[in-house]
Amino acid sequence: MTLSPPQSAASFGNGITLPKLACVAGEPSGDLLAAPVLSALNQIPDMAGLEVYGIGGPRMQAEGMRSDWPMETLSVRGYVEAIKQLPAILKLRKGLIQNLLHEGRPDVYLGVDAPDFNLGVELQLRKAGIPTLHLVSPSIWAWRAGRIKKISQAVERMLCIFPFETEIYDRAGVASTYVGHPLASDIPLEPDTQGAREKIAKVLHKGDSFDGVVVAVLPGSRGSEIELIAPVFFETMLLLAERYKGQKLHFLVPIATPRLREPLEQLLLNTKNLNADIQIHLLAGMADEVLEASDVVLIASGTATLQAALWKKPMVISYKVPWLTAQIMKRQGYLPYVGLPNILCGEFVVPELLQDDATPEKLANAVQAWLEHPTKVAGLKERFAQMHETLRRPTGLLVAQAVAQTIESVRSKRVAS
Repeated sequence: MTLSPPQSAASFGNGITLPKLACVAGEPSGDLLAAPVLSALNQIPDMAGLEVYGIGGPRMQAEGMRSDWPMETLSVRGYVEAIKQLPAILKLRKGLIQNLLHEGRPDVYLGVDAPDFNLGVELQLRKAGIPTLHLVSPSIWAWRAGRIKKISQAVERMLCIFPFETEIYDRAGVASTYVGHPLASDIPLEPDTQGAREKIAKVLHKGDSFDGVVVAVLPGSRGSEIELIAPVFFETMLLLAERYKGQKLHFLVPIATPRLREPLEQLLLNTKNLNADIQIHLLAGMADEVLEASDVVLIASGTATLQAALWKKPMVISYKVPWLTAQIMKRQGYLPYVGLPNILCGEFVVPELLQDDATPEKLANAVQAWLEHPTKVAGLKERFAQMHETLRRPTGLLVAQAVAQTIESVRSKRVAS
């Protein structure tokens, strides 16, 4: 399969075609990050008529992007999982590079996360004289620090979503800009827990609101996560329901994508067969509402842990990957933690129970500890409020301005020559 070339662009009176941006986001979190950028670009007068194409999800497409390949091809996590998808990924990347070097040549390329894919594309494009920007630094501060050499060759400017990252790039001689994290602008500084509960109660036809304790359970957004960690999370819910028997305890489980509904419904059915009275509610999407409504969160490691922190919620982070993936990652890691809240705070502010430690008993104990220590929860909320203020920037606009400035520079040089 080959990329279709972009449609012929209109020309200004001076013969210069309308600006072109090639953009690639590798998974749903990248789609979430890039959509506000495209929206902001649409508001910049000099970017009128900007043509955006590449690989993106529904949010980016809603902002006018043409996606030439399904983003799902790139949505894999972990070494073992990526190996299975490798032939399709390599074929996609080869076709993309060929297109962007010839008939689909853009003024600038914006890679959004997905570093293992995007850095290879960016390296080839930059060698050919196409400016490359990259949004979301790879986690070189956590593992695989050696990637900084390839980044310096491939990326003209790194757009960092965490404040401490720019110092790393300064030392390596790579231009960088701190743009904040878009979730920090999307999520309000003060959660409305009661309002979120009322909204969810209406969706579930449960009256006006929920009484009692609400536990948000987020087992991940990938099929492999549902396969490996979701069964443990459902067993944990069974244990907690038994411990709080006779009390009002609700478990809210957002379904990240439609394809995950069936396996989650099967897990719910199996769980109900063991305890018919357990209150587990599956909700299509609504992850933010579920987090806002909760008292405590049981969550798979990933971007969602940052969402939970921005909603100021105590959480227990867990994760499981295949044994070989875990061994490889362990050898290349530098930090003692994997959860974003702990990484940003520089210490274990919330527990992480990974791999063999991710047992229903240990997870239930950790959730229960938050429920029984309100003073500790209050201190954590203060810490998360400080984090929120640090990360709160007009991210979409700052990235859009970096893209627009790069395009203007390219086109000015073209006119001058």
